[in-house]
Amino acid sequence: MTSNLRLEVPLAPKDAVAALIVLDDGRYLMQQRDDIQGIFYPGYWGLFGGAIEAGETPVEALVREVAEELAFEVREARYFTKVVFDFEFAGLGMLERFFFEVDMTTTTLPDLVLGEGRAFDALSADQILAEPRIVPYDAFALWQHINQDLILNRP
Repeated sequence: MTSNLRLEVPLAPKDAVAALIVLDDGRYLMQQRDDIQGIFYPGYWGLFGGAIEAGETPVEALVREVAEELAFEVREARYFTKVVFDFEFAGLGMLERFFFEVDMTTTTLPDLVLGEGRAFDALSADQILAEPRIVPYDAFALWQHINQDLILNRP
């Protein structure tokens, strides 16, 4: 198992997108990332998505990434939130990760083809919140999504 904190090869951070894929039974579709150097958080569970290519909008990037990673056609993506990362120390400025909600039925699961990563699985909110190896920024967006009713209706 490789170290997930100390890099052994260079990374090139970019603006990115991630899909909060919500199944009709309330679970979330998650990807277990490859355990290889050269990617953020190898071996961790995370959301499907990736870098925004030149000339793409965030939604276009999301549609492309989900098609590449799951062979699934996103027909509707709803903006949920974004996280901003300060990479000024590396001369890269501020980079953004956009999170979109994507609905999927459980009947779709057998038709999915994993194009990237080690595995995928449908996890409940409780499983996600208890899992220690989730990409931190994805974990935060998932926490927000899981708790959005309580966040919106705070006393």
